[in-house]
Amino acid sequence: MTRTILSSEHKEVAIGFDEPFCIIGERINPTGRKKLAAEMKAGDYSTVSAEALAQIHAGAHMLDINAGIPLADEPRILAECVELVQSLVDVPLSIDSSIIEALEAGLAVYRGKALVNSVTGEDESLERVLPLVKKYDAAVVAISNDETGISEDPDVRFAVAKKIVERAEDHGIPRADVIVDPLVMPIGAMNDAGRQVFSLLRRLKGELKVNSTCGASNISFGLPHRHVLNGHFLAMASLAGMTSAIMNPLHKEELDGVRAANMLNGTDPDCAAWLAANRPVEPAEGGRARRTNRRRRTSA
Repeated sequence: MTRTILSSEHKEVAIGFDEPFCIIGERINPTGRKKLAAEMKAGDYSTVSAEALAQIHAGAHMLDINAGIPLADEPRILAECVELVQSLVDVPLSIDSSIIEALEAGLAVYRGKALVNSVTGEDESLERVLPLVKKYDAAVVAISNDETGISEDPDVRFAVAKKIVERAEDHGIPRADVIVDPLVMPIGAMNDAGRQVFSLLRRLKGELKVNSTCGASNISFGLPHRHVLNGHFLAMASLAGMTSAIMNPLHKEELDGVRAANMLNGTDPDCAAWLAANRPVEPAEGGRARRTNRRRRTSA
C-alpha cells in the first residue's frame, strides 16, 4: 500500500492506509487571528512557539505552518517560523502558502523532507509548484480544484486530483509523494457534503492509490458543537480512506475520533492508545488523582 514518508532532521513520519491516522496540527496560522497576525508581522513568535509545543504535547504528529498575513513579508516570516519551530520540536512540517516565493523560502531552510501545502489543478499552479517540490525532494498536498473553481460534482474533483497526480509524475514526483485534499465542504451549507467526500476518499484509495488529507474543521463551519462533529467526521473519513488531516489537536473530541478510527482500522494494537487516553481517573491517597491500569471485565 502507498506510504508517504516525511521527515524532520531526526524523525520520520509515515502516512499510509496501514498506518495510524496522521494528525497535522493547524494552529500556527494567523488567518482570522488578529493578535497572532500582528505578533508574527512584528517578528514576535512567542505564540508560535507556545502553539508548536502545545500541539505536540497534545498528540500532533506533524505541524502545519502558515504565515499568510496581508501586507507582510511572508517569505521572511515563513522561513523564520520554520527555523524556530524546527529548533523546538522534532517532527516533520507542512509548509503552507499560496505564494511561491514563501514556499521556496521555507523549503530552503527546512531540514528533512517537508510537505508543501499546496498545489491546485490550475496549469499555472502546477508549473510553478511542482518543479519546486521536485527541487527540494518534498511531498505535496494536491487540492482538487482548478481554473473552474470548486466543483460540486465529486467526479469532477476526482478528475482534477487525477490530473495533478499524473502531472506530478511527469515532473518525476512519485504518487506516494502526492497527498490529495478532496475538499471538504461545510455540511451546514451542502447537505450531501459528507457523502461526497466519503465517496471521493474511497476512489482516491481504490483507484488512484494515493494518501489524502483535508482541513477537518471545514465540515462543521457555522454549526454548534463543532469539535464533536469534527471528531465524528474524522472517524468516518478515516474509515472511508483518509489517512491524515490538518486539524486542531487540542480538543479531546477530535482526538477521540481519530483514536476510535485507529482502533476500528486495526492500527491501534491492543487498543493501547485508546486505553492510555481514556483510562478512568481514580482518586488516590492525599487527594491526588491517578489513572488506573485495570481493565473492565466482560461477562462470559
